[in-house]
Amino acid sequence: MVVNKPKARKPGSVSPNPKRSVWFYSLLLTLQYGVQPLISKRFVRREVIVTSSVLSCEVVKVICAFFLMAREGNMRKIFKEWTLMGSLTASGLPAAIYALQNSLLQISYRNLDSLTFCILNQTKLIFTALFVYILLRQKQSTQQVGALFLLIVAASLLSIGEGSNKDSSSRNHEEVLFSGIIPVLVASVLSGLASSLCQWASQVKKRTSYMMTIEMSIIGSLCLLASAYKSPDGEAIRRHGFFHGWTPLTLIPVVFNAVGGILVGLVTAYAGGVRKGFIIVSALLVTALLQYIFDGIPPSFYCLVALPLVMTSISIYQKYPYLVKKKEL
Repeated sequence: MVVNKPKARKPGSVSPNPKRSVWFYSLLLTLQYGVQPLISKRFVRREVIVTSSVLSCEVVKVICAFFLMAREGNMRKIFKEWTLMGSLTASGLPAAIYALQNSLLQISYRNLDSLTFCILNQTKLIFTALFVYILLRQKQSTQQVGALFLLIVAASLLSIGEGSNKDSSSRNHEEVLFSGIIPVLVASVLSGLASSLCQWASQVKKRTSYMMTIEMSIIGSLCLLASAYKSPDGEAIRRHGFFHGWTPLTLIPVVFNAVGGILVGLVTAYAGGVRKGFIIVSALLVTALLQYIFDGIPPSFYCLVALPLVMTSISIYQKYPYLVKKKEL
């Protein structure tokens, strides 16, 4: 009788039996997404320069990733195997795509009402599933496809519950189309592609999630610094200083956001980009609950309707995975 010994696992890589880790990291990420808007609203003053908080978050993210890699050991081995080409292939392209996606989202948000923006932004779930199939040949069962559409319906209801902050009815339809709708749809496609590329790098190229976090943070920071050179944020930093408007409490949302970035990498490595979409929508419900607890703002009717839809979609997606049909002999 031959006993197969379990293979050694790289730090931050996918576990042979990841179910417990999947649920643990998913729960933590859901809580982080849900709490982040509330603590950011309370602890980040309006005077804080956005670029300074984003860059600080990336620095904290890199420090956390290095700490976790050192804690798991084999850091020296990972850096011996590191190559510039491998880094650019695995992390450079997703980081550049995310940077472009964020720019498109900023453009579309300024030219669309919040409701339209939020609903169109949910289409990234479909594009993520599509690119996961193209790059990884990971098929979805009929039930899982239905669960994805159910989740998009729930996300749309939650978006309606948020209401509309801008009125685009008086705007030129052509301007709304080319400066609002098309950018957000392209951003959704890019989001699905970048998420799938990260999953491909983790699961196919066996790139550790911590190393990818470090690489993408550094590349993303360089892109942000380049864009900030002649931007209003860059001018504000030169005039008022990097930490203008900061207080000791500002570090709390920065650290929380950095931890969320680490968790995103782990969830993508263990479960893929599609599950991240479920987490983001679930986090909206967590935010609604916390708003009720701490601010006394009750959940909207749409939120109450969306809750069972989210729970049902998650249950269906987990219960009915795609099964490969065995060929008859």
